[in-house]
Amino acid sequence: QVQPVESGGGWVQPGGSLRLSCAASPRVFGIFNIDWSRQAPGNQRELVATITYTGRTNYADSVKGRFTISRDDAKKMVYLQMNALKPEDTGVYYCRIYASRYGVDSWGNGTLVTISS
Repeated sequence: QVQPVESGGGWVQPGGSLRLSCAASPRVFGIFNIDWSRQAPGNQRELVATITYTGRTNYADSVKGRFTISRDDAKKMVYLQMNALKPEDTGVYYCRIYASRYGVDSWGNGTLVTISS
């Protein structure tokens, strides 16, 4: 099952934290790159964070210093630790697992994150 499944979304007040999880079960997990993207109501989906199969990470400017993406290949899990959350972080967060050389590009159904007081 390559399609990822997200979890961990919910409601939190501004300044709070959440940790999102992404689970996928390809036979070999460590060869894939993983993205977290988000989509706020009325907006286009935007890339938030990436972790490559080598462990290299990249972040959108809007979340640098607040979000951390990590992976545990043994557990076939990817995490997005989100701190100092802002109302503009509200949206549906999607996990994507992909590796063009293997013809894999699969999105999850998303998990909703709501930041409000």
